[in-house]
Amino acid sequence: MEQKQQQADKANDLTRREFMRDGAATATGLAAGLGAVGSQSAYADGVVEKTRSYNPAMEYRRLGKTNIWVSAVCLGGHWKRVDKMVPGVFKGKGWLSADLDSSGFRKNRRDVVTRCIESGINYIDACTMQEILAYAEALRGRRDAMFLGFSWYQEEMRREQYRTTNALLATLDKGMREAKLDYVDVWRITMHEQSGRHTNAEVDQMMGALEKARKQGKVHFTGLSSHDRPHIKWMIETYPTVLQVVVTPYTAKSKVLPRDSIFDAIKKHDVGFFGIKPFAGTSLFRGDSSPDSPEAAEDDRLARMAIRYILCNLAIAAPIPGMINTHQVDNVVKAVKERRQLDVAEAEELEKAMDKAWARLPANYQWLKDWEYV
Repeated sequence: MEQKQQQADKANDLTRREFMRDGAATATGLAAGLGAVGSQSAYADGVVEKTRSYNPAMEYRRLGKTNIWVSAVCLGGHWKRVDKMVPGVFKGKGWLSADLDSSGFRKNRRDVVTRCIESGINYIDACTMQEILAYAEALRGRRDAMFLGFSWYQEEMRREQYRTTNALLATLDKGMREAKLDYVDVWRITMHEQSGRHTNAEVDQMMGALEKARKQGKVHFTGLSSHDRPHIKWMIETYPTVLQVVVTPYTAKSKVLPRDSIFDAIKKHDVGFFGIKPFAGTSLFRGDSSPDSPEAAEDDRLARMAIRYILCNLAIAAPIPGMINTHQVDNVVKAVKERRQLDVAEAEELEKAMDKAWARLPANYQWLKDWEYV
C-alpha cells in the first residue's frame, strides 16, 4: 500500500517548470495562440526569467494578454490580523484602522514585501487607500521589484459621485500623487461586489477611464474587481480589449462549472485572473494567526493544501492571500514547491476543513458561498 502511494506521489510530482511548460499557457494563452508550445518557448527564450524579482525556485504564470509573468502566489493587500504582529496598531475595530505611521507597522509591511521579493513573489494587489499608501511606502526605493495592482476603492465605482470617466481619472491622479507613484502597473477598479447593480452607462464610463489612463501611459494594464460572476462574464465579452485582468473570489472549495463557467470567457478572451479569499477570509484556520498559536502548524498545512488545490486550475494566474509575517510568505512559497495534486486523504481533509470554514463564515461573508461553483 505504501509503495503504491509513493508511486502515485511520484507520478503527480511535476516540477514547476514542467507544469508551466505543459499546461499553463494552454489554459491562459489560447486566445493569444500560445498553447503549451508557447509556454515552452517563453522559458527557452528567457522571457520568464526577465520578469520582476525572478527566482528559479518560484513558478510563474502568464497574466493573460498583459503578457507579464507573475508568481504563482502573490501578495494580497489585506492585513486583517496584523495586530497579532504589531499589538495596538488598530486604532478602531477594523483592520483598515491600522496606524499607517506606526514604525512597527511600517517595518512589518516592509519585511513582508522584502521576503516576497527574495522568494520571487512579484505582484501586490492593493485595493484601498490605506493599502496603496502602505505598499507604495514599502516599495520605496525598489518600485520596479514588484508589479503593483492599484485601486483607491473609497473614490471609485462604489460611490455614485465617482462613476464617470473624469471622476475616476481624478481618483487615479490623486492616488498616484499621494502615494508618490510615477506609474501604475494594473489599475483594477473596485466595483460593487454585485457589479450588476451598475448601469450599462456607468460601466461604459468606467471602461472609458481605464482605456484613457492606459493610452496616457499612467497605467500599463487595466482590469476590475467584482464578485458578480454573470456580470463579469458580460463585461469581458463586451469590452474584450479593455479588460485585461479580473480580481474575484476563488477559494479552496471553488469548482469550475462544466458549462457557462466564467472561465469560458476568461480563456476565450485571454484575461488574467487573480483569486482573492483563498482561505475564505481566515475562516479556514483554527487558530488566530499568532506565531505562538498552538494551531499554527496545522493552519500552515491547511493553507498549503488550499494553495495547491487552487493552483490545479490552470486558468488562474495566482491566488493572492494577505500575509502578516515573513513566516506566512515562506509557507505559501513552500506550497508552490510541493506536489501539486492532493492525494485522496488530503482532498478529504481539505473538503472537511472547508465545510467547517463555511460554517464559521461571519454574517458579512455569507456571500462567499456563492463562489463554490464558478
